[in-house]
Amino acid sequence: MVADGKRAFWLHQAAEYVVGGALVASGLQSIDPLVPTALGALIVINAAVADAPLAAFRKVGRRLHRLLDYVLVVIAMIACALPDLETNTRLVQILIVLVLVVVVARTDYSAPTKRGITELSSRPDGRADEIGRLAGRTAGTVAGRLRARMKNDDSA
Repeated sequence: MVADGKRAFWLHQAAEYVVGGALVASGLQSIDPLVPTALGALIVINAAVADAPLAAFRKVGRRLHRLLDYVLVVIAMIACALPDLETNTRLVQILIVLVLVVVVARTDYSAPTKRGITELSSRPDGRADEIGRLAGRTAGTVAGRLRARMKNDDSA
């Protein structure tokens, strides 16, 4: 269960991919692309190695990922203060780093809870189950009528 006021880790991971991609894109449009492109690549790699749903490699646990997030925020802030960045690149980088700070601050880094199928299906009451049953019955009725119509067309 996600803590109050926090966002799920998969959302954090998706935001890291977007932030990293935005930094790479802004770096590629810059006169000197090294700093924003490298920073964006580090953020994407950090998201890709986390032990989470959207990861590519799942090598780093969430506690270490949290530490790496803080390290990346510090590196990003230092990169914003570098003297050789052009003004537009610096402004875009500052805005993207602010987004990263908010994402890191509002993420629930706790381990996921295990939920079995029996836990979810053990309480078949409520509006969602009623809607699901209605949808199933409707789909079955429509399929049956289509089969009957096709059978009548074939025999005619």
